[in-house]
Amino acid sequence: MIGDLAGCSDGELAALALAGRQSAYGELMRRHRDTVYRIVRGQIGNADEALDVTQNSFIAAFAALARYDRARPFRVWVARIAINKCHDWARRRAVRRFLTFAAPLSDAQQVADSAAPADAMLADKQALAHAMRAIAGLPASLKEPLVLRTIDELSQAETAQILGISEKAVEMRVYRARAKLEKMLRD
Repeated sequence: MIGDLAGCSDGELAALALAGRQSAYGELMRRHRDTVYRIVRGQIGNADEALDVTQNSFIAAFAALARYDRARPFRVWVARIAINKCHDWARRRAVRRFLTFAAPLSDAQQVADSAAPADAMLADKQALAHAMRAIAGLPASLKEPLVLRTIDELSQAETAQILGISEKAVEMRVYRARAKLEKMLRD
């Protein structure tokens, strides 16, 4: 049975294989496996991986056998499939290599978005706007020392010098401004 297939052309073997003759598949593979393996091995460089890619190439070729143009050499057609499978293998390998060097998922929790949730950010913005309105509502004599000391982070001496008042007056005015602000923000 195998002997009669040996005399068939690749196109005839493809037709027989499509007709359901399993031995025709075997003969096509026997004829072209070494060529396909050499092509794949040359592309990939790893003998074990080349065997897998060669096998996948023949699986893909036999799955697409109905699209084989018998006017073209089968060897060229299956070689093109093998080269495409090598490209697929290289893409998968690049992804695996990338994932190998990627940080573990547990590390992602530490780099996850540390920004507050949107509702918390909105609440913070509203609270800040309310506080800014309250500060703006303070009399200038209390607002100026408070802003210079707490927002501009000037020392008590620098604030006193800028406002032309004593350091003790700065301390007292900041204290009064904070007390008034607290009352305003509560209400």
